[in-house]
Amino acid sequence: MTFFQMLLIAVVQGITEFLPISSSGHLILIPFLTDFPDQGPMIDIAVHVGSLLAIIVYFFRDVAGLARGGFASIGIGHAPEQRRLFWWIVLGTIPAVVFGLAIKLGFLNGVVSATFGIPIIEDDLLASIRFTDLIAVNLIGYGILLGLADRFGRQDKTFEQMTWRDGLIVGCAQALALIPGTSRSGVTMTAARLLGYGRFEAARFSFLLSIPAVAGAGVLIVPDLLEADGALLTDAIITGVLTFLAAFATMAFLMNFLKRASMMVFVVYRVLMGTALLYFF
Repeated sequence: MTFFQMLLIAVVQGITEFLPISSSGHLILIPFLTDFPDQGPMIDIAVHVGSLLAIIVYFFRDVAGLARGGFASIGIGHAPEQRRLFWWIVLGTIPAVVFGLAIKLGFLNGVVSATFGIPIIEDDLLASIRFTDLIAVNLIGYGILLGLADRFGRQDKTFEQMTWRDGLIVGCAQALALIPGTSRSGVTMTAARLLGYGRFEAARFSFLLSIPAVAGAGVLIVPDLLEADGALLTDAIITGVLTFLAAFATMAFLMNFLKRASMMVFVVYRVLMGTALLYFF
């Protein structure tokens, strides 16, 4: 990978990870719109880890509170409210972990191939579904759902009021984000808005819930990183660092934007982009 390709991927990831428009969908499109070769799922996860670090830094107080809750769960300290929130985040992470492991271990290959007629390339389901038609359909479908949730959802809940039921529901929605074009932030914000969380709180909930899921995805590729050649490993590290810088700046903008505007601009963008993909590709 050239430095320009790494920079392009980092900027695209840094901007789209925190907007409900599908970062994975945009990353997959880079090879289609440029002469660059597909960067592959390892680079995709590396940039997600860069985004994860940006979340931890930006929401440091919330992350520190959840950490206190985790320690309180094993008898270190006393933080009942933080402990409750910590376990609801853990509960919300389980669906994505189960779904991710099922994909990683190939348990879903036969079902997907038989149901949708998609050939599985080298037993890699994620690599096999990286095509524009699927991205386009998900951009449009989940974009419309986001618009409906944002238009009709209540705005009377905060992150501190999260229940185990809310955490599990948003967690199940998060598991869908492994499918390109869905948008992890988009589908979790949609679920949170349907449950009555405000726009800012839905984004806050979404980003904090992403921490263990993205960290888990990073752990899953450790064996692949250890086997990777030096060039690929270096590319992954550089792209991750660049993504962190772009992501942090974007997050600061988005959280201020959601305090005063609706999500309709993202809905329109998703529908227009999905339609263009179906037409041109």
